[in-house]
Amino acid sequence: MIRLQGVTKVYRAGDVPVPALRGIDLEIQRGEFLAIIGPSGSGKSTLMHILGCLDKPSRGSYQLEGHDVHRMTEAQLARIRGRRIGFVFQSFNLFPYYTALENVSLAPKIVKGLPPAEARTIAEQMLARVGLSDKLAAYPDKLSGGQQQRVAIARALAMNPELMLFDEVTSALDPELVEEVLKVMQDLAEGGMTMIVVTHEMGFARRVGSRVLFFHEGQIAEQGPPAQIFTDPQNENLRTFIQSIL
Repeated sequence: MIRLQGVTKVYRAGDVPVPALRGIDLEIQRGEFLAIIGPSGSGKSTLMHILGCLDKPSRGSYQLEGHDVHRMTEAQLARIRGRRIGFVFQSFNLFPYYTALENVSLAPKIVKGLPPAEARTIAEQMLARVGLSDKLAAYPDKLSGGQQQRVAIARALAMNPELMLFDEVTSALDPELVEEVLKVMQDLAEGGMTMIVVTHEMGFARRVGSRVLFFHEGQIAEQGPPAQIFTDPQNENLRTFIQSIL
């Protein structure tokens, strides 16, 4: 589904180049659950922004189902973001004066042009899917952090994406709210959704991931099945990282 070849991303701090990604080669199959771990500043979020068509690589190629994403116009990228990729961030980014139902139904109406009744039906279905059928009329400030994040997931699902990206979606939540969000993500994975998840939840990555990538200084330092990554890591930086987390 996804092929990255030599993907490099360099930012600039004044006249100083700051490399964020250094020659990433990666293939992701449809239906795969890819968990990405690593220390802060290692390039994980930069990779997610490129995969989500929010940014372009400085060098290298990104193919999504055979199409050269890095060569697309901004209009083409916007269409892919709106119709094929669901992106859930650490911050919920809900509209505060819209109910949960209105937050979820907005994009199907505006982006897809669906009639309001059809968009409402889809929103109700997606909120039910994340366990929030009883919160349709609730405003964000009346929801817990975990519930707000589940609304954000439902909003992404309402566009019927082929790929879901989750960038540290539980890191802003209180510990007692994390599991409810992880349960929704696990259900999606078990349903066959192609998912790429940046996470510090090592138990979740080990339990659900089909493959784990460890990022260090803008490179994939090690990758493999969860059992190998967490019980027999080969990279010294990975061993140190796991010990510090666990």
